[in-house]
Amino acid sequence: MRASGYAYKQPKAGFQPIEYDIEPGPNDAVVRVAGCGLCHTDVGFYFGDVAPRAELPLVLGHEISGVVEAAGEAYSSLVGSHVIIPSVMPCGGCERCKAGYPNTCTQQFMPGNDGQGGFSDFIKVPARYLTELPKDLGKYELADLSVIADAVTTPYQSVQRAGLKAGDVAIVVGVGGVGTYGVQIAKAVGAYVVAIDIDDTKLERIAKHGADAVLNVKGTSVKDTRKAVRRMVNEAGKPGFAWKIFEMSGSAPGQELAYALLPHSGTLAVVGFTMATLQLRLSNLMAFDATCFGNWGCAPELYPAAVDMVLKGQVDLQPFIKRHPLSEIGSLFEAAHAGQLAERAILVPAT
Repeated sequence: MRASGYAYKQPKAGFQPIEYDIEPGPNDAVVRVAGCGLCHTDVGFYFGDVAPRAELPLVLGHEISGVVEAAGEAYSSLVGSHVIIPSVMPCGGCERCKAGYPNTCTQQFMPGNDGQGGFSDFIKVPARYLTELPKDLGKYELADLSVIADAVTTPYQSVQRAGLKAGDVAIVVGVGGVGTYGVQIAKAVGAYVVAIDIDDTKLERIAKHGADAVLNVKGTSVKDTRKAVRRMVNEAGKPGFAWKIFEMSGSAPGQELAYALLPHSGTLAVVGFTMATLQLRLSNLMAFDATCFGNWGCAPELYPAAVDMVLKGQVDLQPFIKRHPLSEIGSLFEAAHAGQLAERAILVPAT
């Protein structure tokens, strides 16, 4: 079988059509791509902020939904199934996987990082972790659900790991492509949710989709922001301790603020990514008996629960996504890099 996609040979040098073989091995599946979401990570790869693990030229894209076209003998029953491809797939057999740390598997496969990704018409991936979808997708097209593969499942895992529960305070810093779903997931759990950003349009939108309170911190000092958040939480009758803070902006100011908001017995989940270096007083973690953890992708076994939240309407994708032809990949990457995309772009192959 042959796949046709758009690859880049060096950062910032544009995308070129490419064809390559994708014959499935005994443990592989070939998926006909329905849609592939454009993620901040893809933009970072293309603009040279961070290097992918695979050699160039490389087809990017790791938020993928589609239909299984072919599969190895052990997975032949998957042919014809509508699926989501997990954005991070561990090998399942290495020392880390066996020890219970699959997210840091050294042999993991991430489309568009460890090999050819989803900005193509077909993709070959390990078959064992594919998440099968029901026939009835409700109000969604199959392409729409591609963003579950990262933008929904990554905050879902961070909420699970933080131990967020009904009645807790959840503070989401950054309500862009990931934070919009982080807010909705936290609200579905039953938390009191504060959404923080520097964009009024994003805040107005998320106020209609799960945020109990919103705060624009553009031009506001960290000290004043901390006071404002404490006032909001206090007026809502919620405790001033044990907050669960989710840094989803992927920016240095966002990370600085998220850490500064950490209260006694609080938990900070670092979900966004930036190459920037910060100066932090780590002793706060000790003095506040607080916890901080990073979140890389999402374990494949958590995907069905995240899909269920979307199909049940607990998480709404539609206000935050927009489909585009795959042929517009170049202009979309430029727009994403400039912060000009109001919705998460889903690139749809012509086929």
